[in-house]
Amino acid sequence: MQHNREYFCLEPAKFRLDGGAMFGIIPKPLWNKVHPSDEQNRIDLALRLILIKEEDKVILIDTGIGDHNPEKFNERFDVRTEMQPLSLALKEIDLTPDDVTDLILSHLHFDHIGGIGEMVDGVMTPIFKNAKCHIHKEHYDYAHSPTERDSGSFHCKNFDPVVDWYKDNSLMVWHDGEEGKILDLKSGPINFKCSHGHTPFLMHPYDERFIYLADLIPTSNHVHIPWVMGYDISPGITTKDKREFLNFIFEKDLTMIYEHDPIYWGGKLVEGKRGLACGENFNQIEKSAYKINL
Repeated sequence: MQHNREYFCLEPAKFRLDGGAMFGIIPKPLWNKVHPSDEQNRIDLALRLILIKEEDKVILIDTGIGDHNPEKFNERFDVRTEMQPLSLALKEIDLTPDDVTDLILSHLHFDHIGGIGEMVDGVMTPIFKNAKCHIHKEHYDYAHSPTERDSGSFHCKNFDPVVDWYKDNSLMVWHDGEEGKILDLKSGPINFKCSHGHTPFLMHPYDERFIYLADLIPTSNHVHIPWVMGYDISPGITTKDKREFLNFIFEKDLTMIYEHDPIYWGGKLVEGKRGLACGENFNQIEKSAYKINL
């Protein structure tokens, strides 16, 4: 029973990515109906993190895009944020970065790990100095030797100094394998299960109530199995991963957390004539941090 576990969404920023890249081979007349693009063909996206609070633990999953990117980068991706966005979001729920005890990173793309550090006197410095940092080791290794196709997604020069700091301070926790336990807590474990289509060994945290889908199913419109991102390194693998994960989610009756959906923070699956589909989606709240009921 998880009677004393609280869940919050943190939304430190919004940004835009190319709609064609986000929906792969799906024709624009189809995806544009449900997720309209701007004049540059970009669609609006959330950067949604999950915070779990219980007794002496405060666990943050992913960190968003950060506030240290160059102006040209922010213009290209239409990044809308403030300085120290995670501190501001945490303040909304009476927390500070120093309260975070565990930082879980689904994967190391710039829009998921960007908020791990901040520039202080020209040096990338960790924001969560009291937290243990959880990363999948095989994904970390891949991030430092990716293909030319996805190398631009890994801003190693930004996150390596912070990861090295966690190593030097004995706060780095490596995970491996296809699935396992991230944290063993009093009210039940937080586990992980890996997917490989978007990027190898993408780690999806879950417990008895929720699963963080990250970029396997980034929005509610990606629940339909053929709707796969062009960003994915192995789109065919993504379709297999999605089918396996959707069956897993349905069997366990988990609430799906959409990291990038600009309207819905999560949803539930139902079984229909064409297989599993969204039965109910849950609207986000226009705040940088808010409690959710699972």
